[in-house]
Amino acid sequence: MLDQSPQTHNVQDTRTAGRVVIRIAGDSGDGIQTIGAEFTKSTALDGSGLMTFPDFPAEIRAPAGTTFGVSAFQIQFGGERIATHGDDVDVLVALNPAALKAHTGALRPGGKIIVDAGTFQKRNLEKAGYAENPLETDALAGFDVQAFEIGRMVRDALEPLGVTKKESDRARNFWALGLLYWMYGRPPAPTADWLKKKYAKKPGIAQANTAALTAGHAFGENLELEGGAVTRIEEAAFPEGLYRTVTGTDAAVYGLAAVAALSGVKVQYCSYPITPASAMLHGLAKIAGNGIHTFQAEDEIAAACAALGASYAGALGVTGTSGPGLALKAETLGLAVAAELPMIVIDVQRAGPSTGMPTKTEQSDLTMAVHGRHGEAPMPVLAPAHPAECFDIMIEAAKIAMTHMTPVTVLTDGYVANASEPWLLPDIDTLPDLSPAYHTDAENFQPFNRDTETLARPWAKPGTPGLAHRIGGIERSNGSGHISYDAANHQKMTDVRAEKMQRVRDRFPRRGIDTGVTEGDVLVIGWGSTYGALREATQALVSEGLAVGHMHVREVYPLPPDLADVAARFRHVLVAELNTGQLRSMIRDELLIGAEGINQVSGQPFSVDDIKTRIRSVLS
Repeated sequence: MLDQSPQTHNVQDTRTAGRVVIRIAGDSGDGIQTIGAEFTKSTALDGSGLMTFPDFPAEIRAPAGTTFGVSAFQIQFGGERIATHGDDVDVLVALNPAALKAHTGALRPGGKIIVDAGTFQKRNLEKAGYAENPLETDALAGFDVQAFEIGRMVRDALEPLGVTKKESDRARNFWALGLLYWMYGRPPAPTADWLKKKYAKKPGIAQANTAALTAGHAFGENLELEGGAVTRIEEAAFPEGLYRTVTGTDAAVYGLAAVAALSGVKVQYCSYPITPASAMLHGLAKIAGNGIHTFQAEDEIAAACAALGASYAGALGVTGTSGPGLALKAETLGLAVAAELPMIVIDVQRAGPSTGMPTKTEQSDLTMAVHGRHGEAPMPVLAPAHPAECFDIMIEAAKIAMTHMTPVTVLTDGYVANASEPWLLPDIDTLPDLSPAYHTDAENFQPFNRDTETLARPWAKPGTPGLAHRIGGIERSNGSGHISYDAANHQKMTDVRAEKMQRVRDRFPRRGIDTGVTEGDVLVIGWGSTYGALREATQALVSEGLAVGHMHVREVYPLPPDLADVAARFRHVLVAELNTGQLRSMIRDELLIGAEGINQVSGQPFSVDDIKTRIRSVLS
């Protein structure tokens, strides 16, 4: 019988590392994201800080063996707070020639390459664009290349189970995962338990994958990996508390669940499937009930209208989408501004106009989020800086929406939504009270009378005795809410809607400097998923004695109240964003600050080195 019990590693040969970057790559059908997620869980259980970067093609099944069909998963982990997925890769696992071709350039000099040599056949090499087998030339000189017949070894390990060659090949990913577990001193038992639960109705699949996992771990344990010693990673010094690993999507889902619990208001999530926002509907559907309700609409417009209707009925309507869907929701958002109803729209940005590159990251929807409606229809725009912060941003968005009676846009992107990091579960007692101020007094009720502090109009639930009223998209008379075409009234309503944004701005927190010095030579401003690269670049430059500060904007529109004051303390201001300069234009136009840009539009996040190089060029 094949022994499938988890093995323990031989610990007599070990070394210690501060942080490590691993990239796993293969065909989009090779289960790369699955084993990446499992390695992430094992890293979290090991007590390390981490940040991940899943990178995969948009096609459901991209052409096998081609470079544009490669799926990859990168993780940086170590004993200190990790803010990015890492620049230079220490270990690349490539399950076919295309994966090697696509990702060799990311390896640091001397980095380790682990490949399945059995896939380096003529046809696969041609599809990957290789004229010769790189394993037989000096093309990989300077790297530590470990080439194994992974497919053959998996078939040998699974032969006693009677599985087919096709089924064995599908388990190659778990063999690679088992080897990685050995390399970093991780027990395979938690993944074996997960496989047993996941495939409880298909025990044969669980058994085959567990056997492959065990075989990969045993291969390393038997010291067949050249120069292979177990690498111990220093534990992170996290503040005491209960942690779990979350993606930005997970954190957003938990944030909306917290909104329902903290407010007692039904959260109605309405959406139409679109990459990469669809995962929010999946996550919320799993916890439906307890204040969360989900609705998959027939199209983007219907989803936005359903969410707005829910808000009119006294719920908090939420709709999620990505760039093309935000464009389709524009008319409904204009109606939400005119009707002055609380609503949240979540835009998980992706690369390019039109269909673009659905699985790649970009920050190019900011201008549309701020200005992309007809008429003067302002609404706040928020952006979480990293995955775990999506929880807090959802609560902030709900508070603004219900306090000021306004729709709010939350901009995440493919990187924030899909990346993982440890999240400290908050103390529930520290979370804000979001109880809504429904209007119930029928005496002298006017649907567009306003709170003197927030400029919010009353939120009157339909069916409340004495509060029958009509709202809509036609301009209303300030106070009474009657239809009005009066020129002076339209000017007044336009001014009120603009002033409401300033009241929102006055309530924004003064966040100041995130990283680095509070005054000096260069201030780099970022928003959204650029946070990690800017943080690490700033820390590195400050450690060299350079006077660099980093301010990260979470409240993107209206612009933060302290941004101008902070910028005035620096000689140079740089705005780093994954677009051609949208936030920079806002800062220059509204604050008259001569900011310069660090811009990238490649579908990939910034590297720390690129940010450091750009800042140094300004200093020189």
